[in-house]
Amino acid sequence: MLKLHPSLPEKVRIVTNSASNSATTSARINSTDARLLLARAAHPRATAVALAEQAGLSRNTVQSRLAALDRTGAVGSFERRIDPAALGYPLTAFVTARVVQRRLDEVAAALAAIPEVLQVYGLTGDSDLLIQVVAADAEDLYRIAGQILGVPGVERTNTALVMRQMVQYRITPLLRRAAAGSSGAPR
Repeated sequence: MLKLHPSLPEKVRIVTNSASNSATTSARINSTDARLLLARAAHPRATAVALAEQAGLSRNTVQSRLAALDRTGAVGSFERRIDPAALGYPLTAFVTARVVQRRLDEVAAALAAIPEVLQVYGLTGDSDLLIQVVAADAEDLYRIAGQILGVPGVERTNTALVMRQMVQYRITPLLRRAAAGSSGAPR
């Protein structure tokens, strides 16, 4: 597992995604939490009372569980709901990068300092990082790709422009499975 130096900014973190482990979530979501999150996903601005009615729970239970989900990191940032195009960044691209392994911490910190870098994932295989970026236009994407390639420790990059999003980010099907009492992936 990759480890980052403790001096890196809080926003820089490595997330593992395996069948039973997530670095940002310390507790699994049970069926009650999943029902609550489904209600919240359907009506994100609903009050605790409204969510309680939808999920069939008491208001106090809803408030307590939402606080616990926030505290454990099970519920992510509101940022994910903001469309970069609304901010003037209609282009999305994925950049793969090969890096000098001993400089991984420095590379991660440098990438986090580039505002157009939305996410960075550590990979197995030929590339070390998968970097999601947004850009205003092709010229802007060229500038951003150059910034990434100029980061000390980045050896090589490859950029792929997103032509069309085929499946939007979604978690609802997994929440429905969890709400039904199924835990984890089907066997």
